[in-house]
Amino acid sequence: MSTNNKTVVRSLDILNLFVDHPALTFQEIIDLSGIPKSSVYRMLSSLEEMKFLEKGADSQYRLGLLLLKYGSLLSKRLDIRKIAYPIMEELHQDVKEAINLIVRQGDHAIYVEKIDTFQKVRLYTAIGRSSPLYAGACSRIILSYLSDSYIAEYLDKTELQQFGTGTFTDRESLLASIQETRQNGYTLSNSELENFTSAVAAPIFDFNGDVIAGISIAGIEANYQEEHVKILVPKVKKAALEISRQLGYTG
Repeated sequence: MSTNNKTVVRSLDILNLFVDHPALTFQEIIDLSGIPKSSVYRMLSSLEEMKFLEKGADSQYRLGLLLLKYGSLLSKRLDIRKIAYPIMEELHQDVKEAINLIVRQGDHAIYVEKIDTFQKVRLYTAIGRSSPLYAGACSRIILSYLSDSYIAEYLDKTELQQFGTGTFTDRESLLASIQETRQNGYTLSNSELENFTSAVAAPIFDFNGDVIAGISIAGIEANYQEEHVKILVPKVKKAALEISRQLGYTG
């Protein structure tokens, strides 16, 4: 390997240290990388000059503005539908139920993808359709992982209207459901957006660890008895995690 190539590889090794460490001192970089002190000094100087790293007043190094700009650009270019579709397709082939992908848009959630080849009964969900964040498993899974301050503000200004016999119309019951969802990592809905339909949903996170979407398995309520739900839950959680990982989530 040429000297130039070796320098590039070692520089990348230094940058990779910041995946697990938000800030590092000069000595910590030497200790963690195993690279000689003189080499680390030269590479840090170059990385700082090129805006890949910046040195703070506390003498600690952090990722620079250029890398943060690249990260922001990458996140904007990641098309969650393209990433999620093959995973949704695999899940659909497995469970033979409708699979929905939903993203947040303000105080609502929008269905952006759906696969229902094996689901012959028409459900509430359709691409482009919106629902309030509190109603339906796929919407409420997003609400459940937003901040407590947002949830409180949202509930203060939102009238909990009834869509189906199972819609949450009581604030305390809804909050209890949100807490249960956070503990279990999934949520279940029965007749919330439409009577006699059910869904089980899991959250999708981005590289910042923020919830940005939800994925659900949905179908006729009669098919969602406790024993069947126990089978579906790990499947939808696994699919959500796979999508999250491809979006850069490391939690």
